[in-house]
Amino acid sequence: MGQRYYIETLGCPKNQVDSEKIAGTLLADGLTPTDDPSKADVVVVNTCAFIEEARKESIDTLLALDDTRKRSSRLVVTGCMAERYGSELAEALPEADQVAGFGVPIQLGRKPLKVSEVPSFDLLNLPRPKSVAPWAYVKIAEGCDRNCGFCAIPSFRGPQRSRDVESILNEVQQLDVREVVLVAQDLASYGKDRPEELGAGSIVKLVRDVSSMVDWVRLLYLYPSDLSDELIDAILASGVPYFDLSLQHVSKPHLRRMRRWGDSERFLERIARIRSLEPQATFRSNFIVGYPGETEEDHDQLLAFVKEAKLDWCGFFAFSPEEGTHALNLPDHVEFDLMNQRLAELREIQDQITAESRDALLGETIQVLVDEPGIARSSREAPEIDGVVQVPDHLEVGRFHTVLVEQVFGPDLIAVEVN
Repeated sequence: MGQRYYIETLGCPKNQVDSEKIAGTLLADGLTPTDDPSKADVVVVNTCAFIEEARKESIDTLLALDDTRKRSSRLVVTGCMAERYGSELAEALPEADQVAGFGVPIQLGRKPLKVSEVPSFDLLNLPRPKSVAPWAYVKIAEGCDRNCGFCAIPSFRGPQRSRDVESILNEVQQLDVREVVLVAQDLASYGKDRPEELGAGSIVKLVRDVSSMVDWVRLLYLYPSDLSDELIDAILASGVPYFDLSLQHVSKPHLRRMRRWGDSERFLERIARIRSLEPQATFRSNFIVGYPGETEEDHDQLLAFVKEAKLDWCGFFAFSPEEGTHALNLPDHVEFDLMNQRLAELREIQDQITAESRDALLGETIQVLVDEPGIARSSREAPEIDGVVQVPDHLEVGRFHTVLVEQVFGPDLIAVEVN
């Protein structure tokens, strides 16, 4: 039997795409996958470095895999931590046989993989295996041109680099899925770095092109200033009225401290317009609590927004000071206990809103895509992020089915087949 590989992916959906690109190169080099790291000849940890908690999880995972792997295997660290802390990480983790940043070939013994034949800045244009699920993430750009005060991603992912439309559509066709989830650090800015080649409004055309190839198209991480009327119309026309808006806060002065655009009034206006066009539209967002300088008035504005906006899904995260960010040395840090109090208050309000949103579906007939036996999703649930719809095990995976919602169990729905 030939060599086998195991990949552990941490962090965001964009990392999952990178792992699948790595898997594609390993498969092309003759390796086969295994879900048992103790049987792998190459163990890859695709790390996340977004915040301290993610970095700790990455290190803990690497050490756990080092304990379980066979001694003859190679333990490779790649992803954001490898890119951001390269030599420092290699020195601190003798357990790792290789620390490989983006696009650096993973070595099997002394033999480099074919990945070395492509540009070394990222994994965007590498092939990937056919999806094993009826949906797949597709990364359409790498890097980011924004300068948000809390985010270090541009410092190690670099400026935005949009892919060719043809390469994206070829990947969609090769994946052979029912749903495509488009992802990028700044999704709605797709093509702005290549205006002569891709043209204005590139993201709108891309959404339409992908929609013509698959049943569902979903967009994650939309910066609110780029949520144009044309993009809203394209999303609604795709059949998945799901809007993942990267808001982060709503207080105008606080957003300016964060080096972000927008305010509560503008956000509420955009949400109201979308709901006027499609009352069943689903909304998700994330907010940072405790960014330096956040006042009680700022927090009260966020509380009021959450109550009024009634977003279906919402995450609240404590501010994490990161090297290489504007916020690292800002004054007026929010005390840890106060930060946690604010988080608890927001989460309690949002939990009730989400519960009411799910309860409203009781007795409704909905269309779902079955991801695996007994587990499905409607257009209201993004894969791996939101709740799911529990369905009878006999419903065929990879197919759409019409079901009746009979129960609500936390964020999940329980449904039966409609004959």
